[in-house]
Amino acid sequence: MNSRGLKAAVFAASTLMATALMTGGAAQAAPHAPMKASAATVSHAQVESQAALEAYWTPERMKNAKPGNTINSQGWGEQGRSIMPKAGAKALAAPQPKAAPVKRAGSPAPVSHIGKVFFTLGGQNYVCSANSVQSANQSTVATAGHCTYDINAGWATKFVFVPAYNNGSAPYGMWSATSLHSTSEWISRNDISYDGAFAVVAPLNGRTLAATVGASKIGFNLARGLTYTAYGYPAAAPFNGETLKNCYGTASRDRIGGTQSQGIPCDMTGGSSGGPWFIGSGSGGTQNSVNSFGYNIQKNVMYGPYFGSSIQSAYTNASNR
Repeated sequence: MNSRGLKAAVFAASTLMATALMTGGAAQAAPHAPMKASAATVSHAQVESQAALEAYWTPERMKNAKPGNTINSQGWGEQGRSIMPKAGAKALAAPQPKAAPVKRAGSPAPVSHIGKVFFTLGGQNYVCSANSVQSANQSTVATAGHCTYDINAGWATKFVFVPAYNNGSAPYGMWSATSLHSTSEWISRNDISYDGAFAVVAPLNGRTLAATVGASKIGFNLARGLTYTAYGYPAAAPFNGETLKNCYGTASRDRIGGTQSQGIPCDMTGGSSGGPWFIGSGSGGTQNSVNSFGYNIQKNVMYGPYFGSSIQSAYTNASNR
């Protein structure tokens, strides 16, 4: 089944020893990793200057930016509405899992390397979540694919990362992207199973992002069913996007749409998309997914893409810029 053809709402919007950890080098695939390597990743250069972006992203524009779940990616969660394409009818006619127990998002203190990304698509301003990850260039930010590219609107522009955002405060400044990188599966068909992307940001005040705010380890081709803590800035009701939230739980497979993504119990909403999933408890673990989407018919579950070889390729491409 084409995972794009499902009844779902994208969340512009999720402790075992990992078998492979990324600190800028290559990861080794676990034997049960299901995804094949992508033929190519796709990159896009950003041309806006730091000064131009700082002038554009006023406090008012940041406050009024729309949660990424309102991006119209071939019907994925258009304005939060459900769409029933033919490809999804059979799966949705089958008995559905019971709603997960309500897992209220926690309210942790701001984390230096986790923040919000602001960008423009199709003439509209949007907001997602993101995280600084270890890389060769020490300037790489992990987020969701739908926070960088839409098959209808094209590539995001005016893309900036604001780490440790809190009630309008930007204690580490605003970091402007120089390039965006995603998987060919996301770029060619907005395949939600490959909803991962990375931004490379320019140094600020003569320092790299990692040197300023820190950076998480990142892992690929690891075991499924791990326990995660997911972070993000949910902006759709009942949240307002002004403070960091988190959820904790063990991942399970997608029994509704048959995607390769995994779900954890979580009630975060639009705006949390692209927020990091860390293996184990807290924000100090290895990042191994991002908040991606949820089903309108399955409450309190956040799905994140499996970080396989295709998303790893996008990461490698970004890391070496």
